[in-house]
Amino acid sequence: MNYKMIGRFLSQIIAIEAVFLLPALGISLGYGEDRAVTGFLYTFAIMAALAGILYLLCRRAGKLFSAREGMVCTGVSWIVLSLLGALPFVFCGAIPHYVDAFFEIVSGFTTTGASVVAVPEELPRGILYWRSFSHWLGGMGVLVFLLAIAPTGGKDTGFTMHLLRAESPGPDVGKLVPKMKNTAMILYVIYVVMTVINLVFLLFGDMPFLEALCTAFGTAGTGGFGVYGDSLTSCSPYIQWVTTVFMFLFGVNFSCYYLLLLRQIKAVFRDEELRVYLAIAIVSMVLIALNIYDKASALYGTGSDAVRHAAFQVSSIMTTTGYTTADYDLWPALSKGLILMLMVIGACAGSTGGGFKVARVLLIFKSLRRNTRQILNPNKVQLVRNNGRTVDEKVLSNTNAYLAAYVIIIVLSYLLVSLDGHSVETTFSAVLCCFNNIGPGMDAVGPTCNFAHMSDLSKLVLSADMLAGRLEIFPVLLLLSRTTWKRR
Repeated sequence: MNYKMIGRFLSQIIAIEAVFLLPALGISLGYGEDRAVTGFLYTFAIMAALAGILYLLCRRAGKLFSAREGMVCTGVSWIVLSLLGALPFVFCGAIPHYVDAFFEIVSGFTTTGASVVAVPEELPRGILYWRSFSHWLGGMGVLVFLLAIAPTGGKDTGFTMHLLRAESPGPDVGKLVPKMKNTAMILYVIYVVMTVINLVFLLFGDMPFLEALCTAFGTAGTGGFGVYGDSLTSCSPYIQWVTTVFMFLFGVNFSCYYLLLLRQIKAVFRDEELRVYLAIAIVSMVLIALNIYDKASALYGTGSDAVRHAAFQVSSIMTTTGYTTADYDLWPALSKGLILMLMVIGACAGSTGGGFKVARVLLIFKSLRRNTRQILNPNKVQLVRNNGRTVDEKVLSNTNAYLAAYVIIIVLSYLLVSLDGHSVETTFSAVLCCFNNIGPGMDAVGPTCNFAHMSDLSKLVLSADMLAGRLEIFPVLLLLSRTTWKRR
C-alpha cells in the first residue's frame, strides 16, 4: 500500500473542501451571522492545517498507484470530507451534537437528504448554503472534480481511471474521450451548465436567489435537502413541475448528454437503459396517479393535482432526490409499494442518482434469461448483450456480487437499527432510503418527519449505509479488509 501517495491525495481533497467553505463564509458575513462566521473560520483553519501537514509529510510519495490505492483513496476521502465537513454545524451551534452533524453532512455529500433538522428556515444562511452545496459537490463527486482540474504532467498515468472507477456509479465505467482528465472535465461542464439552467428556471418562478440556488444544488446532486420545513410542498405548481423535470434529467446517464452534444441522437434513443428508465418512470406515474385519483378530492382537490404529485414523487424517489410535495404515507398501499420499488431501482448508471441502478436491474434480468435458456439448451453458447455489444462476464460477475453485498448489508443494517424499537416500516424504510441515498422513508422517517429521534448507533449505521450506497459498496468494504492495508 502506497500510504504516502494516499496522504498526498488526501491533502489535495482537504484543501479543495477548505476552498469550497469560502462562499458559505461569505454568505454568513453578508448576513451578519457571527456564530456561523466563527464556525467556518475555525473549520477552515483546521482544514488548512491538516492539508499542509499531510502534504509536507507525503510530498515525496512514490508513483505506484493501483486499483487498490484508488479504492482506498476514494473511501478514505469521503470519510475525511464528512468528518471535517460536519465541524461548521457544531462550531456555530446549528447542530451542536457531533453525531447529528456527521449524519447531516454525510447525508449531504452522499446526496441522500435524510436530515435531523426539523425547521431548515431557522438555520443560518451560510449553513443552509453549505448544507445544500454538499449535495452538488457529492453529486458528481469531489474526486471527479479534482481529476478535472488537477495537472497530469502531460500524460495520463493511469491513476485517474482507478479513482473515477471507484467513485462513479454503475456496473461499468468507461471513458467519454481517450484521456480521463478530459472525461472528468466534460462531465463537470455538463453538470454546471444543467445546474445553471435549472437555477434560471427557478428564478423565473419568483423563488428568492439563495433558496433557488440551494434547491438547484439539491436537484442537480439528486440530494433533497429542502430550504423549507415542508420541502417543496408550499412552492407553486410551476416550481414543482420545473423540479420534477430537472430531477428526472439528472437521473439520466450523463454520457447520453455527451452523445447529444455530438448530435448522435439515434444512439441516445437506442440506449436500452434510458428506454427502461423512461418506461419504469412513466408506468409508475400513471399507476400512482390513477391509484390516488379516488382520493384527489380529499387530499389535493383535483385530478390534475394528483397527476402533478404522482409525477413529482416518482421523479424524486426514482432519481433518489428525496424532495416531497405530498405526504405519500397517506397514499393507498399500491402507490406506497411502487414508491418502495422505485427506492430500490434508482436512477441510471453514470448519473448523480443513487439506488441499485437501472443498468444493474437490466443486467440481472438479462443474466437470468440467459441462465434459463442455458438450462433448456446446455450446449449452446449464450451471450448477454447490451446496446448491441456483448457484456463482459466480469461485469456480470461483479453485478451478481454487488447484489449479494447489497442484500447482506441491508439485512445487517436492519437488525442493528431495529434495536431502537421502531416499527418494521420505519426501520426497513430508514435503512432502504439511506442505503439507496434517497432521504425520506416511511412512517416515523416519512416525508413529514426526520431522523432526529434515532439513536446515535442507528445514525452511525445509517451514515455508513449512505457512504456504502454512494460509493457502490466495494470501496467501503475494502477499507474493512486486512489484506487491503498490507504493504506490497
